Amino acid sequence: MTLLDWLVLIGTTAFIVGWGLWRTRGESNTAENYLRGSQDLRWPTIGLSVMATQASAITFLSVPGQAYEDGMRFVQFYFGMPIAIVIVSAVFVPIYYRLNVLTAYEYLESRFDLKTRLLGALLFLIQRGLASGITIYAPAIILSAIFGWPLEPTIIIMGGLVILYTVTGGSKAVSQTQKQQMVVMLGGMAVAAFVIVWRLPEHVSFTRAVDVAGALGRMNVVSFDLDFNDRYNFWSGITGGLFLSLSYFGTDQSQVGRYLTGRSITESRLGLLFNGVLKIPMQFLILFVGILVFAFYQFTAPPLFFNDTLRARVQTTAHAGELAAVESRWTQAQADKRAAADQYLAARESGDGSAEQSARERLQATARTAEGIRKEAKAVVSRALPGVETKDSDYIFISFVKDWMPSGLVGLLICVILAAAMSSIASELTALGATTTVDFYRRLFRREASDRHMLVASKLLTVFWGLVAVAFASFASLLDNLIQAVNILGSIFYGTVLGLFLVAFFLKHVRGHAVFLAAVLSQGTVIALYVTTKIGYLWYNVIGCALVVVLGLLLQPFMPRGEPAGSSART
Repeated sequence: MTLLDWLVLIGTTAFIVGWGLWRTRGESNTAENYLRGSQDLRWPTIGLSVMATQASAITFLSVPGQAYEDGMRFVQFYFGMPIAIVIVSAVFVPIYYRLNVLTAYEYLESRFDLKTRLLGALLFLIQRGLASGITIYAPAIILSAIFGWPLEPTIIIMGGLVILYTVTGGSKAVSQTQKQQMVVMLGGMAVAAFVIVWRLPEHVSFTRAVDVAGALGRMNVVSFDLDFNDRYNFWSGITGGLFLSLSYFGTDQSQVGRYLTGRSITESRLGLLFNGVLKIPMQFLILFVGILVFAFYQFTAPPLFFNDTLRARVQTTAHAGELAAVESRWTQAQADKRAAADQYLAARESGDGSAEQSARERLQATARTAEGIRKEAKAVVSRALPGVETKDSDYIFISFVKDWMPSGLVGLLICVILAAAMSSIASELTALGATTTVDFYRRLFRREASDRHMLVASKLLTVFWGLVAVAFASFASLLDNLIQAVNILGSIFYGTVLGLFLVAFFLKHVRGHAVFLAAVLSQGTVIALYVTTKIGYLWYNVIGCALVVVLGLLLQPFMPRGEPAGSSART
């Protein structure tokens, strides 16, 4: 990175953090303000905060790589989200405001009983605690790749900085800071898209680049094929995505805590609806950046490995000569692919359908050859470095940024990813600390503790979860694609938690014993399905939720009569 990149990175990051802390100075001096803020935010801040919480560094690292390798179909994951936002705004938000809860799980005790509240909170802590580790790992990849630092110390340093930032600021500082972070994120990705188009060869226009990407199967935006083993199609998105989004926005404390900072129900609803309108276009843009990177590399030879450190390590082993031979074939394959891409564009311009079809088939054949050589190279790496992770899709976008972005924009895009990391991790750690403090520590052990005691406990528990996240981040390199790993982890637990809330809202005759047992059986079933089947993970949200509802209804007649329905008192 150049001096200009450093100035952009440090200056932008310092301004965002400083602005958020300055705007909220002195406002986190009580436990409630620290955990929830002073409930005076307007809907634009709420909307951007909700969006920034969801858009972690993983989004900007992993999603372009996902599109590069698998096309646009991941956008179908979000098709059910706008519907979910409307339902959450209409049903969940008024209930939370009426009960004046600090966490979503307080409602479960008022409706059912203590054990059901603790189960819902525990499931949240498990999945969000592990997911936050992946969220820390993502930006650590950047720092490790750019500066050549060992990954483990980088994870520890990154995690420590975020823990310090979160504990210092509290919930309101997180929300205020996220507003500026979201503007930087969206602006940075838009700039990246323009620069990629600018970097294309002179004879390759934007539309021609998209044509080449489409010929190679990357413009697969929507599929109406009903395949339960396919992770991304219209049906899994509109159903599984709906249930996942309902649980995420309606029951996940990292999101509930964001919109409960609003000054009124109306402000919270507008903030959520703002996010529902903009989320799919934003995700489409980020995916499309990956498509543009893919199109760019059809005319400019991409690296054999997007993770540069792997190549350097193999060159120090006895397999260096074997890798050099593969690299020579890779160079030739890239030249062949570029020639085939130019031929395909010429055939399209000619209007000769037969010539276009033949050219498309040749282009696809050269792409398959190149992909085969890449697999051979990964096999060489596995032999040279047994046990090393060879999947490098999460390095694709950052590798392009390093190699092809002009000075200054590299710093801006690194800032984009770090801003996303800080905003998302801060929200997650705040939510984890709040849930542990309110639903476990205060409820079970220190119900009469002073406000000062609870403030200190909240900060210490936030630090604890930060350390847990750092520990789990050490294992994130064993995962496949990071964005998929986070969503799979959420899908395993979200359906069960959503089922608890839906029974609470709509099945008033079902009591705590029945729904608790139903949730335990549902969660066990979903985990078993994940281990033993290949069902697309979005369907776990539907299955888990449906099982809680159905089993709750079936079990209730067999429960003891006279079971209390819960207490409406806040605890």
